[in-house]
Amino acid sequence: MSRTKPEGYNELLYAARMRKGWTTQVRAAAEVTKIGRKLFDDPTWEATVRSWTRWESSNPGLPNGQALEALSAAFDATYEELGFRAPFELRPAGAGLASGVIIPPVNRRNVLAAGTAAALGVLPWLSPAAGARSADPLRVGQDEIENLREALNNLDAQDQRFGGDLLWRGAQYTLHYVDDLLDRAHFTDEIRSELRAISGSLTTSIGWYLYDAGRPDTASDLWSRGLNNALLYQDNPLAVRTLSVMARQAVDLGKPRDAVSYATVARNYVGPWAPARVHSLLAIREAQGYAAMGDTANANDAILRAWQAFEQDTTDHDPQWAQFLNEAELVCLEGMCRSDLGEHKKAVGLLSRSATLQDTAHDRNRGMCLVRLSGAALSAGDLDQSLDAAEESVRMIGSGMTSRRNKMVLLNIASGLHDYHNNSRARQTIERITQSAA
Repeated sequence: MSRTKPEGYNELLYAARMRKGWTTQVRAAAEVTKIGRKLFDDPTWEATVRSWTRWESSNPGLPNGQALEALSAAFDATYEELGFRAPFELRPAGAGLASGVIIPPVNRRNVLAAGTAAALGVLPWLSPAAGARSADPLRVGQDEIENLREALNNLDAQDQRFGGDLLWRGAQYTLHYVDDLLDRAHFTDEIRSELRAISGSLTTSIGWYLYDAGRPDTASDLWSRGLNNALLYQDNPLAVRTLSVMARQAVDLGKPRDAVSYATVARNYVGPWAPARVHSLLAIREAQGYAAMGDTANANDAILRAWQAFEQDTTDHDPQWAQFLNEAELVCLEGMCRSDLGEHKKAVGLLSRSATLQDTAHDRNRGMCLVRLSGAALSAGDLDQSLDAAEESVRMIGSGMTSRRNKMVLLNIASGLHDYHNNSRARQTIERITQSAA
C-alpha cells in the first residue's frame, strides 16, 4: 500500500503514516526501524515491510510488545489509536491494557503511573502524580498491602496466560513505587516486613517476565537482587522460588550443571513451611538439568521424586508461585526431559497428553508444550504431527500469546523444517512461523 488505499484496511494506521509524510510502507517500516533500534539499543531490530502490510490490513492483529512500543513512540499514540485491537481482556473483571493503554517510551516518566494503574486497576493510589514527591506523609496500612498482593497475583495470572512481554515494563514501575514506599512512607514494623516481602516477590516475578520476554541477562540481574534480599531478610520461600526460576533459565542458556546446583541449593532453604508441591517443583527442575546433561539415571531419579511429591496433592498452604505446577505442566516438563534425553517417541506421548490437559489459564505453558511437541515429533520422524503442533502454536500467537521465549523455540522448529523444503505444507508452516514469531 502506498498512496492508493485498497478495500479493507487499517484506516487509523494508514492515516497516521500519511500525516508523517511516509507515503509508502517501505518508508514507514524504515523509519520505525530506526526508532526501534535506538529505543531498544539493538542494531538488529527491524520492522519489516511484510509486518507493515499485515498491520495495515483489514485484520492486523496485535503486534508484539517491542513492535507496539516502537509504533507508539513513532506516532505518540496508543495501539487503539493506531487501529489495533487486543483480542483478549488482559486483566480479569475490569478495564486493563485492552482499553488501549500502553506505556509509550516517549514522556515515559509522565505516563508510567497511569499505564500501570490501568493494568493493575486494584491500586487506587497509583496515579500520574504518584511518582512526584509530596510534602504530605505517606501512610501504608493493611488495606494497601492487600491491594498490592492482589495486583501481584493478577500480574502472575496474566503471565501464565499470555506471557511476560507485555507485563515487565509496568511491573517495574510498581516495584519502584514499592521501594519508594519503603524509603519514605510511615508504617508499622509488620507492614515494613510485608512491603519487603512484596518487593522481593515482585523482583523475582519481573525477572521471570523478562526471561519470558527473551531478556535473560536483565532477568539474571533481578534474580540476583531478589536472592540477596531473600537471604538478607531470611525469606526462605523467596530464596527457593528464585533459585527454581534460575534453574529453569540455566537449562535454556545451556548451563545444565548450574541448573542442578540451583535446584539442590534451594533444598537448603526448604523447611516445614514447604508443602509437597514445592518439593515436586525443585525435583523437576533438577531433572531438567540432568536431562540437558544427558544423565539418564539421575534424571529418572529426579522425575520419580517429582511425581511422588506431586501425588501428595495440593494443600491450603501451597505458595501462589508453585500453583502453576498442575498435572498438565508436570507431564509437559517430563516430556521436555525425555526429549532432551533423546527419548523422542516417549516425549511425543507426554507432550501430546499435556497439550490436551492444559487449561486456558495456563495458555503460555500450553504454547511451550506445543512447540516442544513439534520439535520432538520432528526428531521422531513424524512430520505431520510436528506441523500440527507448530501451526496450533502459531494460532495461539495470533490470539495474543506474547511469550518471546516460546517464539524463539518456534523459530528453531522452522529451521528444522527447512529439511522438508520439498513439502508444500512444511513451506507454508515455515512462512507462517516466520511471519508471526519473528
